[in-house]
Amino acid sequence: MKQSPENNLRAWREFRKLTQEELAEKVGTTAAVISLLENGQRGLSASWLQRFAPHLEVPAGYLLDHRPGDLTADMLRAWAAVPQEQKSHALAALQSYAQDKTGT
Repeated sequence: MKQSPENNLRAWREFRKLTQEELAEKVGTTAAVISLLENGQRGLSASWLQRFAPHLEVPAGYLLDHRPGDLTADMLRAWAAVPQEQKSHALAALQSYAQDKTGT
């Protein structure tokens, strides 16, 4: 069976302290399907990402390219609360702040 690209679904589920059964119930599937998705035996489509994201309190794309340990929970909640159309401005402000602090 072909493996799908690695994703961070298990890491985010565990970070949110959910069992496979609990997450499955929230998104309307079974724990067996969650296991297949976490292990890359079933592809994590855009539709799946959109279903999981609100229950894991993370932007959908983070399930693919960010591990929970990369950012603090407070940072994730703050970023998730920024409206999509304002994210580029928020990122620019954060980058400017970081440059001021490092002098680069």
